[in-house]
Amino acid sequence: MERAAVFDVDGTLVDTNHLHVVTWWEAFRQAGHRVPTHALHRAIGLGSTDLIAHVLGEDRDEDRDAGLSAAHKALYGQYFDRLPALRDAGALLRRLHEDGWKVVLATSASGTELAALRRALDADEAITATASADDVEEGKPAPEPVEHALELAGVPAERAVFVGDTVWDMRAGRRAGVRCVGVLCGGIPRSDLEEAGAEAVYDGPAHLLAALEDSPLA
Repeated sequence: MERAAVFDVDGTLVDTNHLHVVTWWEAFRQAGHRVPTHALHRAIGLGSTDLIAHVLGEDRDEDRDAGLSAAHKALYGQYFDRLPALRDAGALLRRLHEDGWKVVLATSASGTELAALRRALDADEAITATASADDVEEGKPAPEPVEHALELAGVPAERAVFVGDTVWDMRAGRRAGVRCVGVLCGGIPRSDLEEAGAEAVYDGPAHLLAALEDSPLA
């Protein structure tokens, strides 16, 4: 029977979380908001509108959301030509593909940002499909991104594993009914990932690849 290995991208396969923190910080600063970077770090992994709501609250002026999102996108876009894949990220995807897993990316990125992330990974031959922000109505921690990834793979939840670096990833995977694996390379503590639903936690793609035979992706 076919199996699906579903991966978050930012902070899980590509080392971008702190770039997002800095560029969101600047976008908020330009709009007149003083937002501490630690609060932004905890919000990374949410889609733009949800991140803004998480940081500024539901009583904010929602008419300014589009401008904040556009500012972040423009600032972050300056890094598209040099986004760094985490060590052995591409090798991990290729190994899983060789082992018969359908590899699917489930990410809040889309368009040119998603294309830049895939260039950084340089593992297109191993990727079966991508569930992007354009494909779903609700982003993580809603289960829809993971559920859509499973639909693209044609694999049921009980035959899938979701790998991510944030509590939003773990909650989305748990709600979708898949086994969840956490990685620490996005900067979220092990205890937080485990509390949110991670069955196992690894330092990053290289650690997971080295321990693959004893992992939920065995």
